[in-house]
Amino acid sequence: MRIRGKSINLFLMDGTASGRIKCTLANWTGLAYKIPRTELDKCKERDDLKQSGVYFLFGVSDLTGENVVYIGQAGVRKNGEGILFRLQEHKRNPDKDYWTEAVVFTTSNNSFGPTEISYLENRFCNLATESNRYIVKNGNDPTPGNVTEEKESELEEFIDYAKIVMGTFGHRIFEPVVEIPPEPSVEPVNTDVEPILYLKTTKANARGRRTNEGFVVFKDSTVSTIPTKSCPDTILHLRKLYAEKITNDVLTEDTLFKSPSAAAGFVTYSSANGLIMWMTDDGRTLKDIENGEP
Repeated sequence: MRIRGKSINLFLMDGTASGRIKCTLANWTGLAYKIPRTELDKCKERDDLKQSGVYFLFGVSDLTGENVVYIGQAGVRKNGEGILFRLQEHKRNPDKDYWTEAVVFTTSNNSFGPTEISYLENRFCNLATESNRYIVKNGNDPTPGNVTEEKESELEEFIDYAKIVMGTFGHRIFEPVVEIPPEPSVEPVNTDVEPILYLKTTKANARGRRTNEGFVVFKDSTVSTIPTKSCPDTILHLRKLYAEKITNDVLTEDTLFKSPSAAAGFVTYSSANGLIMWMTDDGRTLKDIENGEP
């Protein structure tokens, strides 16, 4: 099936890309906001942020430097305050001082009730946990509620649009680190699919693939355990940062790096040139691939 483009409207509410952003899509009743924590007070007069909806609090862990997120829901209260009131509560909560930015999903027609937001909160939490890109700070697994199959279909369509918006906002919270290949079909083969690459030394045996974010080393890859004398500080830092992902010299999770050389250095515990160390199973280096050599 041919992939169709999407038209997204981003409104820079404060006139800058670093300020508040409102997002809408053609033929979608959903409404999304990206709100820096420091700009939250500017939203007091927005009626659509006093509705029911689901929100995400994004930040970075002070201890590990990893991305963290808290996912919550907010219903309309008796005083008329909904999502915005809940965000203001989180801003005053010292236990949630890590977040720097909120992303909110509601509707243009205020159609979300308690059942809808419970379902969405549950699905968003599960999707974020499965992608394993962010540390999900929710203490309990939200209840999905009881929805009819008709309502479930409607909400799943809302989620599909929300994924697009979230990626547009710069958060790939729902996207797996390694893209799952499509099922075999009679469609023409996509020659642009990145090949699996291998790196083998006397102390390491790894598999990985380039992505549009960098280079992913696959789980179950064997990595070197002793750094070389010339191992750069950047690689020493990566090994320390991802130490919990290595058990008995084996990588336990698919792990994303910014470049092939960083990935190769991590695997070999040394200074490494990823363009020549990562190879296809028939011996072509990544450099050969980039140069278009067969």
